Amino acid sequence: MYKLFYAPKSASMGVRAILEEIGAPYELIHTSVEMDKPRPREQLAINPNGWVPVLLWEGGAMYECAAIAVFLCDRHPESRLAPNVDDSDRALFLQTLVYFSNSVQNAFQLTYYPDRFVDTPADEPSAQQRGIRRLRETWHVIDDQIGENQWVLGDRFSVVDIYLFMLTTWLRSAKGHPSIAEFSNVKRIADVVLQRPSVQLVYETWIANPEY
Repeated sequence: MYKLFYAPKSASMGVRAILEEIGAPYELIHTSVEMDKPRPREQLAINPNGWVPVLLWEGGAMYECAAIAVFLCDRHPESRLAPNVDDSDRALFLQTLVYFSNSVQNAFQLTYYPDRFVDTPADEPSAQQRGIRRLRETWHVIDDQIGENQWVLGDRFSVVDIYLFMLTTWLRSAKGHPSIAEFSNVKRIADVVLQRPSVQLVYETWIANPEY
């Protein structure tokens, strides 16, 4: 049994979709992504940053979405959600997850949390504008990487495709983000991932209202 500290509109939704794909039993522990709201002590003991996802299992605990994705795939190889360590696609698998985590997500942070990157409120609009430009740059990199592939890694579905879908749900026109329509290959894959039962379950509220 896994335990997942979980909040809507966060990367914990992607981890939940992965757990659904694996078919592993899990319990959701509801928390918040709003920094001015209290978090469970157990969550803060594992991740003092106060962020989610945080995953617990009988042998330990960890945080960081990309790391959790790799961990779950390696722990459940029967799910075939990732290339194994000696597969030729393993390098691209790791590279793309880290790029999502370090580059695309960082661009989103600039637009959602500009105060983390500047010293004064007057500079926040500049940080947000740089984040918007960076989102466009990073999504173009992924769109070009996909090319004519059926999935991000080629002809095999993986957690990378779930991660891609998760990130597309963070795009908000109200924040000036680029439209997913600008990245036709990304959109093509996200549209197919959306049809998976795991994603339909986890993202039910977002499906009903993408701007929620």
